[in-house]
Amino acid sequence: MSAAGVKNRAAALFAVLVLAVTAACTGGDGSSPSSTSPSPRTGGATDVLAVKIDNVAPARPHTGLERADIVYVEQVEAGLSRILAVYSSDLPPVIGPVRSARETDLELLRQFDRPTLAFSGAQSRLMPVIDRAPLDPVPPSKAPRAYFRSPDRPAPHNLYLRPERIPFTASGVDAVAELGLKVGAPPPGGEPEDSRTVRYPSASVTFTWPAEGERWLVSLDGAPARTVEGERIGAGTVVVQNVDVRESDFRDRSGNNTPFTETVGSGDAVVLRDGRAYDARWARSSADADTVFSTPDGRRVDLAEGPLWILYAPRG
Repeated sequence: MSAAGVKNRAAALFAVLVLAVTAACTGGDGSSPSSTSPSPRTGGATDVLAVKIDNVAPARPHTGLERADIVYVEQVEAGLSRILAVYSSDLPPVIGPVRSARETDLELLRQFDRPTLAFSGAQSRLMPVIDRAPLDPVPPSKAPRAYFRSPDRPAPHNLYLRPERIPFTASGVDAVAELGLKVGAPPPGGEPEDSRTVRYPSASVTFTWPAEGERWLVSLDGAPARTVEGERIGAGTVVVQNVDVRESDFRDRSGNNTPFTETVGSGDAVVLRDGRAYDARWARSSADADTVFSTPDGRRVDLAEGPLWILYAPRG
């Protein structure tokens, strides 16, 4: 297919996503959507919207991912990866494909002040844990008009969210501010870097610094990540955070153990920005604390303009 044909097909897909009206009421991947009624907010207005997004080949191209303030990548069952996209400064009309939540998401999201979490569902034993967590869960059962299934793809890779139909309003402030991070000058030093790949047992994410040097271009499992309009997805700053990944008490419907990523603690990291790689350290003292990124000599690491991608890389 020609480049023009690919672009036209992607544009047609985007039109289908925006206009589709079929409401989705199940997780679609063996998960169980919540059946409880929405609870009143007790922590004031939520600050960010987090959306759990599919990240296998049938789920691509992603819709609305390029407008996320923060993109987290974590390991899930069978060595695959999944995305948690965080929005606050800007909301696209459609986001997806939406998939099920994991236990890791609950600890990760404690860094934000009662976030809204959009997800397709979760396994039945995890749903009570999600309902007790300090966040506002919004699966399809709580907001059926906000979700629809696209006829362009097979389930479970075709569930999409219309964020304007859930009880969330973007603040207009970049979500990185909620983590105590800010845009600023790079730290001294660093090494020139034009490509970095983070590998999971059955997935990979590659960041490439192009000759024009504006942002890191993202590739997923070896293929360029693109918007539904055909444009390349990029990142201003990339953090590769080395973490412990252990077995949890949960399994998927096929019996695969669901990994739990330890985001509380400390360890090494690499920060990619402006075509250079900087050695760094990460530290998070408790689930209620922000993650602090610093250089080996203790200087704070600031970000470049543009989306922030944080990849939880299993320690070797």
